[in-house]
Amino acid sequence: MDLDPLICHKPLSRWMAQHPILRDIRALRETAWVNPGMLPTAQALSGCPLTLADVEDASDRLDRFADYFRTAFPETRAWGGILESPVRAIPAMQHCLEADHGIPLPGRLWIKLDSHLPISGSIKARGGIYEVLKTAEDIALRHGLLRPGDPYRLFDRPEFRAVLSQYSIAVGSTGNLGLSIGIMGAKLGFRVTVHMSADAREWKKDLLRSKGVTVMEYPSDYSAAVAQGRKEAEDDPHCHFVDDENSQTLFLGYAVAALRLKVQLDRAGVRVDREHPLFIYLPCGVGGGPGGVAFGLKLVYGDNAHCFFAEPTHSCCMLLGLATGLNHHISVQDLGLDNRTAADGLAVGRASGFVGKLLAPFLSGCYSLEDHRMYRMLAQLANTEALRLEPSALAGMYGPVLLAKDPILSAYPAQYGLTSTQLVQSTQLVWATGGSMVPPEEMDRYYAKGQALLNS
Repeated sequence: MDLDPLICHKPLSRWMAQHPILRDIRALRETAWVNPGMLPTAQALSGCPLTLADVEDASDRLDRFADYFRTAFPETRAWGGILESPVRAIPAMQHCLEADHGIPLPGRLWIKLDSHLPISGSIKARGGIYEVLKTAEDIALRHGLLRPGDPYRLFDRPEFRAVLSQYSIAVGSTGNLGLSIGIMGAKLGFRVTVHMSADAREWKKDLLRSKGVTVMEYPSDYSAAVAQGRKEAEDDPHCHFVDDENSQTLFLGYAVAALRLKVQLDRAGVRVDREHPLFIYLPCGVGGGPGGVAFGLKLVYGDNAHCFFAEPTHSCCMLLGLATGLNHHISVQDLGLDNRTAADGLAVGRASGFVGKLLAPFLSGCYSLEDHRMYRMLAQLANTEALRLEPSALAGMYGPVLLAKDPILSAYPAQYGLTSTQLVQSTQLVWATGGSMVPPEEMDRYYAKGQALLNS
């Protein structure tokens, strides 16, 4: 590799001189970054192309499909056909982390279990399924199969599936987005092709194939799988490509989570206001899922929501793009990183340009962590709260620790005028992104590795 490659017509050495954080990223050191470009929410929204009305429109569409879900996916009946996940306090895990690191953690620790979303068991069930539903709705309306006011359980009828079978859907994925697109698309009758990167787990490919989905495998990483999927879709006018890097539809589907979380927290008696701030820690791959959720939370809670992205040290593409201002014009491979991580859903070398640009004035910061830390916390969460998640879902769990002890993140509250009293009264919310569909034998291996690290 060129020791001083050109990035956007400038040698890497000059970028590193301008942004010293790149030395830590390049050395695979765990790194934290606070966003100097974050604006007051009202100011950030004034220059944003998306609004609360856009998110509410997406929420309404999901609500219209509720009777379809009750029919087609019986596991959604407990939620009234609404695709939603629980949120709960995890005090035993909080005590465990405090003992492990020898520090008190601020506020109360909670977890949002998108790992247990119905149908495909990950955060990708939000945006991915939503984009498939919107595509199906558009086609049904265009063909005259559906009229305003019709019950959406009609989508479970053979004549609807017959029409949708004339269309195809394609997506590039490291795994979880492919699952949500594949399972939902095939159920509705679409012909679905998922272009899988080398990081994707074998069980995810097998599950998709069992649903009748075509899985294309690539020896390279996520970006190559997406590029190939996009290229093939361009040649087929009846193919809809779900573009995880640029899709506004996906983004809005993810953002609906914030509207529903507010209802859940209100019911649980959790206050979010100036005196009771909400800190959210979101695992980040290409950025669509965490970006949509963070945007929705800023719409709902404004300056009282503080959103941080968590990434593996080998794949911290959003941290890299935001810290340099280069966004999607720089990749971790440009720094010589291999983009290999046990957190398969986060194994992305180049961040979404759409998300990076839109989130730049809203995001509080980013941090990176090593794989072994995710495994340790995976075992700790299983031991303390009986929750078993995949490694990537634990990336956010380190955020509250960093807020308490990291020299960079611990300075963040004072920078934004938050007092120690407000921190004590805060809610620290970790977003769990996947895990409930992991086969038991694979989850056992994850746990064994994490427990071995704890024992050592």
